[in-house]
Amino acid sequence: MAYKEDRQPKGKAIRPLASLLPYLSRYRGLVVGALFSLTLSAATTLALPLAVRRMVDHGFGAADGSFINNYFGMLLTLAALLSLASAMRYYFVITVGERVVADLRGDVFARVTALSPAFYDVNQSGEIVSRLTADTVQIKSAFGSAASQALRNTILCLGAMAMMVYTSPQLSGLALGAIPVIVFPLVAFGRSVRKRSRAAQDTLARTSAFASETIGAARTVQAFNGEATAAARYAATVEDAFDAARAAIRSRALLTGFAIFMVFGSIVGVLWYGAQNVLSGTMTAGTLGQFVLYSVIAASALGQLSEVWGELSQAGGAAERLTELLHEVPAIRDPANPVALPSPARGAIAFDEVFFAYPSRENTVTLNGLSLEVRPGETVAIVGPSGAGKSTIFSLLLRFYDPVSGSVRLDGIDLRQASLADIRNRLAIVPQDVTIFAASIHDNIAFGLANASREDVRAAAVAAQADEFIVRLEDGYDTLAGERGVTLSGGQRQRIAIARAILRKSPVLLLDEATSALDAESETLVQKALDGLMKDRTTLVIAHRLATVLKADRILVMDEGRIVEEGTHQSLIARGGIYAKLARLQFHDLERDSVSAL
Repeated sequence: MAYKEDRQPKGKAIRPLASLLPYLSRYRGLVVGALFSLTLSAATTLALPLAVRRMVDHGFGAADGSFINNYFGMLLTLAALLSLASAMRYYFVITVGERVVADLRGDVFARVTALSPAFYDVNQSGEIVSRLTADTVQIKSAFGSAASQALRNTILCLGAMAMMVYTSPQLSGLALGAIPVIVFPLVAFGRSVRKRSRAAQDTLARTSAFASETIGAARTVQAFNGEATAAARYAATVEDAFDAARAAIRSRALLTGFAIFMVFGSIVGVLWYGAQNVLSGTMTAGTLGQFVLYSVIAASALGQLSEVWGELSQAGGAAERLTELLHEVPAIRDPANPVALPSPARGAIAFDEVFFAYPSRENTVTLNGLSLEVRPGETVAIVGPSGAGKSTIFSLLLRFYDPVSGSVRLDGIDLRQASLADIRNRLAIVPQDVTIFAASIHDNIAFGLANASREDVRAAAVAAQADEFIVRLEDGYDTLAGERGVTLSGGQRQRIAIARAILRKSPVLLLDEATSALDAESETLVQKALDGLMKDRTTLVIAHRLATVLKADRILVMDEGRIVEEGTHQSLIARGGIYAKLARLQFHDLERDSVSAL
C-alpha cells in the first residue's frame, strides 16, 4: 500500500520513538555512560545554589575572607566537575545517536531491498531514499542532542523542584501549583507540532522523489528541452515543502513562546511573594537567593523542555515513517518449511492453468489460464503483441509475484513451496534494460556472486565477447562504469549483463529482448555470446524481432494472456495466424530497408 499523509496512528507525539528502544538496548554500556554523565552533570548544577546560600548567609555576615575563599574554591571544583560531566555526556550521547542511526539505516535498507516488486509498483523510490536520509538525520538529532537535553532538563527540573520544596515549602506550593497550567497546553501543542512535522516530512519526501527521478533522467529532460518545465515543477514542490515546514515552525514557535512566558511569569509572581517574606523577616536573604536559583534552574529546564519537545515531536514523525518501512511485510516470502529443489538441477519449467493480475491493476487479467511446459535443455521463444503477458512469465518464474490461481513449477516443485534464494540461484536473466551499477566492471559482472575470483570474472567476460573492449579501458576491469553505466555503449552494457549471467552458471536462462536495441555489429557480437550461453541450458527467449528466434526449438505465440499458437517458424508461417502476420510485417520491412540501402 502506498503511504499517505493521513496515515498517522493516534497517540502521543513522541510515542513512535519507543519503537527504536530495541536499538538502544544493543549498547547498554554507552547508554549507562550517558545516563551517569547526565545525572552527574545535573547533580553538580543542583549543588551550586546550596553553596551560594551558605556564602550569602554566613560568609558575608562574618566578613570572613578565608570562608569566602573556601566557598569560591568549592565553586571552582564544582565547575571542573560540571565540565567533565558535560564532556562525557556529549561523547556518550552523540555516540549512541550515531550508532542507533547507523543500525537503523542498515535495517531499513535491508528491509526495502527485500520487499516484493508489488511494493515498488505503488511507492516511489525517491521517497524511500528520503526516509533513509532526511528522516534518519531527524532521528540522529533526537537520539543525540535532543534526547540528552530532554533527560538532563528533566532531571534538573525535578531536582530543582525538590530542592525548592526543601528550601521553602510555602513558596514551592505556589510555584508548583502553576505547573498544570503550563504542562497541559504543552502536550496539546506537541501533538500539533508532530502532525505538522509529519506533513512537512511527507512533502519533502515527494520533493526528493521528483528530484531523484529527474536527475536520473537528465539526458531525456535535456533532449526534450524540459529543463524549464522540470525546474518549475521542482520549485512548486519546494514551495509546498516550505509551506509545510513553516506551519511546523509556527507551531513550535507558539509552543516555545507560550511555555517560556508561563514558566517565567509564574516564577516572577512567586518571587515577589518571597521578597515580601524577606522584608518581614520570616525568610533570610540566602534562603530566598537559594530559592531564586532553584526557581531559575527549574524554569530554564522547563522552558528548554518545551523546545526539546518540539524536536522530539518532529523525530516522532520521522520514526513513524521509518517504522512503517521496517514493519512492511513482503508480499512474496519464503514458506515456513521450504521444500528443497531437486539436485542436480534439470531446468524443467511448467505453468499449469495460471491466472494472474498485477496487484496494482487487479481488475486487468494479464495471464488467462496459461499452461506450458519447457523440457530441460530446450530453447523456447515467446512472441506476441505488446501486453500479451510475455514479461509476466519471467516475473512469475523469478517469483516476483505469485499466481492468483494455478501453479508455476521448477523441476517439479511449486515455486511457492521453495525458498526464494534457491529459485533465483537456478535462474539467470539478461534483461532488455540492463542495470549497471556505479561500480567497477569487475564488480558489475560479479554482482550476486560476491566470492567470484578475477579469473572467473574474466572467463565469463571472454565467453560474453566483452573481454576485448574491457581490456582496452583505461583501468581494465577496475574501470568505473558510471551511474547506470553511462560511460558504456548499449552493446557493451548488454555483454556485461551476459557475462553476469554466464558467471552464475544457472541451469535456466531468461532472455528478455536481449538484442532489440542494438546496432548490427553489436547484435552480432551479443548473439554470438548468447549462443554460447544458451548451450546446455533451458532457455526462454522473449523477442519482438522474429529474426532472433529462428533457432528456437519451439515458438510460443501469446495473445491476451494465453498461448494461441505453437510450433516452429516454418509451421507457424504455414498456419497463417498471428505469427505469420507478424512475420510478414517484419520481414517485409527488412526487405524494404535492404532495397532502400542499395
